[in-house]
Amino acid sequence: MFDLSSRTAKVVFGLTLLLIGFYLFFPIYWMVTSSLKGNAELYRVIPTWFPQEFTLAHYWSAIAESKLLTYLANSLITSGSSATINTLLALYAGYSFAKYRYFGRQPVMLFMLSAQMFPFGLLLISLYPTMSNLGLLDTRPGLILSYIVFALPVATYMLYSYFTQVPDELIDAARADGASDLRIFHTIIMPISIPPIVTVFLYSFMWSWNDLLYSMTIIVSDDKRTIGPGLLLTYLNETNADWGGAMAASLMVSLPIVVAFMFLQRYFIQGVTAGAVK
Repeated sequence: MFDLSSRTAKVVFGLTLLLIGFYLFFPIYWMVTSSLKGNAELYRVIPTWFPQEFTLAHYWSAIAESKLLTYLANSLITSGSSATINTLLALYAGYSFAKYRYFGRQPVMLFMLSAQMFPFGLLLISLYPTMSNLGLLDTRPGLILSYIVFALPVATYMLYSYFTQVPDELIDAARADGASDLRIFHTIIMPISIPPIVTVFLYSFMWSWNDLLYSMTIIVSDDKRTIGPGLLLTYLNETNADWGGAMAASLMVSLPIVVAFMFLQRYFIQGVTAGAVK
C-alpha cells in the first residue's frame, strides 16, 4: 500500500493519475475535435487544439453518402450471432469440463486452449482453404464461424473457471430432489451465472466487432463488409484519406460498445455464487 499521508505523495499520485488519464483519453478527444473540423483546418501544417469553425458535415456525409449503415448492420449481425452462439457453446462446454469427470476431459480442454498460442494470421491460413472447400467464403456464416473458432477456447475457459467455484452441494441438493442434469443447469446454474455469461458475450462481441483481418480476408463483397474493412476502404485507401470522415464514422460505430457497457457494467460483480448458496 502507498502512504498518501504526506503532501508530496498526494501531489505525485495526482499527477500520475492525470498523466494516465491524458494518455487514455487524449485520442478520444482528438477524434471528437477532428470530426468537427472542416477539411481546410484538418490539413493545416500546424494543428489546432479546438475547432475554429464547428461543422457536422463529416457526420452527415458518413450517414447519407457512404455505406456506413450497411456496414454497421453487417457488424451487428455477425458480431451478435457469433457472440450468442459462442456463449451458448462455451456455457455447455465449460460446465461439462468443470462438473463432470470423463476420459479425455483435460486433454480436450488443453487442446482447445493451445489454439490461443498461435497468431491470428496463422489460424487464418488454415481456416481459409477449409472455408473455400465448404463454400463459405464471402458469406456471413463463414465469417461467424471463423469468429467462433477463435473466441470459443477463451470463452470456454472463462466459464470453466467460474463453474469450478460453484459448490457441488448446490448441484447435489437439486439432484437429490429428482432434478435432471439439464434442469439443474438451466434453472439453477444459469440464473446465478449472469455476470460471467455477460462477460463472455461482451468479450466475443468485441472481438468480432473490432476484427479487421478475418473480415477483410473472408468477405470480399462490399454489401457484406463489416465496420473494420468498410471504414478502411471508404476513408483511408490508395486514392483517398478523409480523416474527418474517418473520425466521425469511427465515433458513431463506437456507440454500440459504449452503450452495451453502460447497461451491462453492473453484471461485472463477483460473489453471486456465495449469495445464491445462502
